[in-house]
Amino acid sequence: MILYNITINIDDNVHDEWIQWMREHHIPNILLTGLFVDNKILKLLTEIENGGTTYSFQYFMNSMEDYEKYESEYATALRTEHDARFGGKYVSFHTLLEVIE
Repeated sequence: MILYNITINIDDNVHDEWIQWMREHHIPNILLTGLFVDNKILKLLTEIENGGTTYSFQYFMNSMEDYEKYESEYATALRTEHDARFGGKYVSFHTLLEVIE
């Protein structure tokens, strides 16, 4: 199993709008690709005061082939939509992990 993790720090001044949009629009659109078998939203509890809140969005998929398909067919449009709405209000990084157990 593969875990695609996106860590995002979102500015507090758009936090409420952003988290609602993520839950109601962005995450459902990611899941509609049919490539993910589970997802989780985690909030960082040991936040350093920086004017933002940090989350980890975790998406689980069965194989690297599923990840490669997501990247080649869906990721650019989804990221562009997110950036068009919240660009300049967040910083993020992505990690790809293999679930061992």
